[in-house]
Amino acid sequence: METHVLTFTITKSFAEWVATYDASLPLQKIAGITSLYRGVSKDDPSKVCAVMQAAPGVMEQFITDNTDMIAASGHVIESTVSQVFVAS
Repeated sequence: METHVLTFTITKSFAEWVATYDASLPLQKIAGITSLYRGVSKDDPSKVCAVMQAAPGVMEQFITDNTDMIAASGHVIESTVSQVFVAS
């Protein structure tokens, strides 16, 4: 299992972004992704952090398959910084 810590910029309000993110939770579950956290920077309302767990390759495939939905949420895909952690 991998834990993905994603930070990125949004072009819509956090409330607008989170509505799309929360609506995608059933799709995430079907894909095998567990959402652990999503939040907005207290200092910058355009900066978001999302933490999810999935088997290797699952997160990347989900993003590829759902790029249009992700972009429509206001998520600036090119701004994404992804860190992946594993328990040893």
